[in-house]
Formats: sequence, structure tokens, C-alpha cells
Amino acid sequence: MSDIQDNWTRVCDRVEEAAQRAGRQPDEITIVAVCKTRPAEDIEAALAAGVTDLGENRVQEATQKRPAIQGGRWHLIGQLQRNKAGKAVELFDCVQSVDSPRLAKALAQRAEGSDRTMDVLIQVNTSGVEHQAGAAPDELPELADQILLSPWLRLGGLMTIASQADETEVKRCFQSLRSCRDALVAQRRDLDLSTLSMGMSGDFELAIEQGSTMVRIGTAIFGTRS
Repeated sequence: MSDIQDNWTRVCDRVEEAAQRAGRQPDEITIVAVCKTRPAEDIEAALAAGVTDLGENRVQEATQKRPAIQGGRWHLIGQLQRNKAGKAVELFDCVQSVDSPRLAKALAQRAEGSDRTMDVLIQVNTSGVEHQAGAAPDELPELADQILLSPWLRLGGLMTIASQADETEVKRCFQSLRSCRDALVAQRRDLDLSTLSMGMSGDFELAIEQGSTMVRIGTAIFGTRS
């Protein structure tokens, strides 16, 4: 068994155990294998091991990798500049990092031009740190409205990157994202915001206990970057 296969099995076991502790079903949780800086052979090994969803931070890196790799559902999880919206529509199945109405509009225009519907998540800054990526919680209604204006964008939920502080602060970030989702759904009962993308290699079990339905895991699957 390769290291990646072994790591994948361990991650799946940990996800299952975290779900059971929270009284949840493991199949409620999607694991996105974050493959930034990883060579194509590692990504192919992950797909062979059972990975179904792949996460990439940069459009440029996906441009180099995607044509060489068959399979997988690809998520853009890093920040996206508006001038790269067209390439993102071409390369990815889901953009998790929509954080402004202007970016949403650019993606909608590019998706319409490509005649494809894009899945998107709104990235929320739950840490309150000024330079952190993501929309502020009070900006979410306007941003959701902009996404809903376009039939070419399908809003599935919210994403956040927790603060790198102590466990109490990480937990607060996860609780904040869940509260943001609940508030949006209360205002717009026609929305299905079932996806909460939160949790990475160091905190995904805590995220699952706080309601995450999608975890983004790199190091625990692929190993430490050389």
C-alpha cells in the first residue's frame, strides 16, 4: 500500500470517528484532497486510492495540471482575481472563494459565455482579521443576492478558513460560519446552503463536530511538502 493510500484510509477513518462523536453520518461529509504543489503522479495516486474531490489554490497551477489528470471534481479554494474568472470557469467544477459581488458578476458572465453552470460557495471571513480573505458576515445578503441574479451560478453554501489561534478561537470561527448560514437561510427560505466547507488537516475533526459538511485536507493525505 502506498503512503497516499495509507494516509487516505486513515483520514477516512478519522472523519468517520469524528462524525460518530457528533452523532452524524460520515457520508454527510465530503473530503476535498488539497493538491497544491503536488505532482500529477501524487494526484493520480490519490484518485486511485478513492479521492473524488480535489482542491487547488491557484488557477495557474491548475492550468498546468488539469489537462494531464483524468477524473476528480476540482475545487478552487484560493483567492480568485476577476481577470482569471474565465480560466476558473474552464478549469474548475466549483469555486469556493467567492468573496465579492464584483467577482460573482465576473464568474456569471464567464459561465454564461462558456454555456455552463458553476457551483460556487461564498468565502466568509469569520476571524475578523482585516487582511483575511472572505466577505464580512454583514456583507453576505448582498453577495448572495448577486449570485442568485445569475442562472449560471449555483450557490451551495459557505466556506471559511479558521483563525490559526488556539482551539477556542478555531471553534468560534466554525460556529460563526454555521450561524452565518442559518441567518441567510432564515432570510431566504428558498436557499439550499447545505455545504459548510470548513476544516483542514489540523482542525477537521473539530470542524466536523461543529457541523462541517466539507473538509479540505492536504498534508494528512499527501504528506509534508518537500
